Amino acid sequence: MKHLITGGARSGKSRYAEHCATDSGKKLVYLATAQAKDEEMAARISLHKSQRGTHWSLVEEPLQIAQQLAKFSNPECCIVVDCLTLWLNNCLESDCWSEEKSKLIDILRASQADIILVGNEVGSGVVPLGALTRTFVDENGWLHQDIAKVCSHVTTVIAGLPLVLKEPVC
Repeated sequence: MKHLITGGARSGKSRYAEHCATDSGKKLVYLATAQAKDEEMAARISLHKSQRGTHWSLVEEPLQIAQQLAKFSNPECCIVVDCLTLWLNNCLESDCWSEEKSKLIDILRASQADIILVGNEVGSGVVPLGALTRTFVDENGWLHQDIAKVCSHVTTVIAGLPLVLKEPVC
């Protein structure tokens, strides 16, 4: 099972992803892409860690998430990747976006693990003025579309409420 969960900032998507993973009954792995580049982000990361508890294995990887997913590519694992949007930003800053995106799509197709991917919807507003911001919004939208194609489940979360966009048909 591959599951994409999208939503706005503070919509409840990470909490929903963690709930889905916990309900799987599998070994839980949390693949975090955030980097503590300032005190505010360090506090956010610390809060997320404390809310999850100790039953999660934690992997912190800002760039090479496909390589990390490959390490847990077995049917006994359920991996939450949080967050695709921060990962995109990290890859754009490090000039490795195309290569890393391609690797992610490939591992999603090949992995036997359950993978739940969390990403922010950022393109629902006005078109940004700056070229870099427009590139970021465009790439984020295309990333979510490409992942949604290979996922069996796609959910958006609004105000803490999941709205199923795609699920397997019986």
